[in-house]
Amino acid sequence: MKDLILKKLKQNLFHFVSGETLSQELNVSRTAIWKHIKDLRSEGYVIESFPKVGYRLISVPDVLVPSDISENMNTEFLGHEILYFKEIDSTNNYAKKIAYEGCKDGTVVIAERQTSGRGRLGRTWESDKGNGIWMSVILRPDISPEAIQLITLASSVAVVEAIKDTTGIATGIKWPNDILLDGKKLCGILVEMSSEMDRINFVVIGIGINIGQDNRDFSENLRNKAISLKSYIYQNNINIEFTRSMIVGKLLTKIEKYYNFILKGRTEEIIQNWKKYSVVLGKEVVVSSRDGDFTGIAEDLTEEGKLVIRSFDGVTQLILSGEISLKSY
Repeated sequence: MKDLILKKLKQNLFHFVSGETLSQELNVSRTAIWKHIKDLRSEGYVIESFPKVGYRLISVPDVLVPSDISENMNTEFLGHEILYFKEIDSTNNYAKKIAYEGCKDGTVVIAERQTSGRGRLGRTWESDKGNGIWMSVILRPDISPEAIQLITLASSVAVVEAIKDTTGIATGIKWPNDILLDGKKLCGILVEMSSEMDRINFVVIGIGINIGQDNRDFSENLRNKAISLKSYIYQNNINIEFTRSMIVGKLLTKIEKYYNFILKGRTEEIIQNWKKYSVVLGKEVVVSSRDGDFTGIAEDLTEEGKLVIRSFDGVTQLILSGEISLKSY
């Protein structure tokens, strides 16, 4: 009911809607309307009210409520069920739990704060309240486990395009799925799956995007490595207004688009766009793997999503996993 009241107020933004009108259209008492208005105010919505006049929505907080996200997305199934938490240990942990329990394909878990957020290789991911987008997407693709790399690549392309479309800010992809802005990490993606020999039971795409942090909000060891959209916008004197819900809505739309490409075997656009946004192709890189480190030139990305590295002794290697860092002098 609260979401329906909010929708009515948004449809009449900056104009008054009487309590009687809301009561009649939503078939609830005026007392119930008042209680829901009170709840909305406690969530940060600025709503004016005057006796015998009604309620008027003045401003909307940057809160990741499902109704706001839904208004900004255009999907057939992805994000039609969004589970929102003010605080959670890890959206990926919860997503895997409900995936095992049989939740719907396309379910999204999103939180204002994670107490135990994590990235690749078990690293801690700082995810404080209101400062970012901390979310996980659950998919049940009918593809082989070997094709999981394409979902990873598609997710990184979707993030780059969602940020560009929403804010106008161009970012780049560092292998395999870090999103960089001004040479620093803006977003990390953690893809996990449950599979059998020849089939995938489910995939969880965990996405963390730094939005509102100042540089001092990051741990000292990250201040020269991480960046947020807010700090970049401030440093470059950019005049742009957006909400996190706008980015999430656009991101879910993009993920579904590329996910459908994968299911239909149309992966060329994913590979081409990953190459276009890559910050490593053509660069000298250091590859760190279980077998040790080696240096070479990142030359290409194969149709299967493997990174082509040519070492300086002329040997070409195809990389499917491992850490990549740009060679600095």
